[in-house]
Amino acid sequence: MKRRYEHGASTPLPSNSKPRISYHDDENRFSEDENTKDLARKVAEHYSARTNQTLEEREASPIIHLKKLNNWIKSVLIQLYARRGDAVLDMGCGKGGDLIKWDKAQIGYYVGIDMAEGSIEDCRTRYNGEADARRKKFTFPARLLCGDCFEVPLDRVLEDDAPFDICSCQFALHYSWQTEARARRALENVASLLRPGGIFIGTMPDANVLIQKLRNVEGLTFGNSVYSISFNEAHSQKKFDSSKPFGIQYTFHLEDAVDCPECIVPFRIFKSLADEYGLELLLVKNSHEFVDEYLKKLEFVDLMRRLGALGDGKNNHSTISEDEWEVAYLYLVFVFKKRGQPDTQQRSKGNKGRNGLTQISKSDIMFIKTDR
Repeated sequence: MKRRYEHGASTPLPSNSKPRISYHDDENRFSEDENTKDLARKVAEHYSARTNQTLEEREASPIIHLKKLNNWIKSVLIQLYARRGDAVLDMGCGKGGDLIKWDKAQIGYYVGIDMAEGSIEDCRTRYNGEADARRKKFTFPARLLCGDCFEVPLDRVLEDDAPFDICSCQFALHYSWQTEARARRALENVASLLRPGGIFIGTMPDANVLIQKLRNVEGLTFGNSVYSISFNEAHSQKKFDSSKPFGIQYTFHLEDAVDCPECIVPFRIFKSLADEYGLELLLVKNSHEFVDEYLKKLEFVDLMRRLGALGDGKNNHSTISEDEWEVAYLYLVFVFKKRGQPDTQQRSKGNKGRNGLTQISKSDIMFIKTDR
């Protein structure tokens, strides 16, 4: 049975301060201990500290082809499921790396939320075109929020923006799996803001692959020249209790990208939890399987060549290294659909973008948090 949560009213702030919304969460089982909040802060600080790279720095990255491959995967997902005029909710939007992808899909409205203040600021400058003077203006209005979308109830914050046609959470949802409360909050936010028939797309670590690799090594660490994953002594038996699926942590290091704690997400349990919130699974594939299937379609082959992940456009030989390709195997792709009959009037409401702007200032970013 799906659990219900009650929240207090928002707290007003002086007009000269950053716009903020605070919620009082009175449901004890939905609260977080200090360890959970500390881990969330560490993740936010890690991503905030990462600076935007120049094109030259990006191309020199030891995982440049992996980054391009991940961009291809996300681009394919967006092309498959986004429609012209869609209202988009991007949970864990980071520095706005997918803005161009959404623009090419001709969406009508965009809301991005991320817990890392530095990342949201980079997203703002990217949206405004300040990061690249050559970049034309985006065709859709947008709104940006800074807050933990795995902790904060978003239905009130985005009441005037909802419903959304599509929700995206790329390489971030596993950070919600620290506790059942956070995992449920993430799914409740998705389900409460999507319209009936709306789509939820995302990418996250493949738990089956991670556990298999752990069991195939003698110690508690595995990896290659570009990544390493380490489990602590609590998992020395390499056995995982299916009745305790939350908070199974490991430390993930990926060259030029990630260096922080993450959590395993057993997909069977994730699917079951999503089902409680009215989200029906449409697709789940390991990234290798996803690439193999969609590279059979000509339009996506051309996209891969343009991005340069599997060649330079002059030949069909892969330029991605074996070590980068192994990292891709650590992830899976998923698509869910919210149950219910689509309502065309609801869809058009979400596309008005009445809270969106075409130029976002620092003071336009909404800061949201839950008071404990």
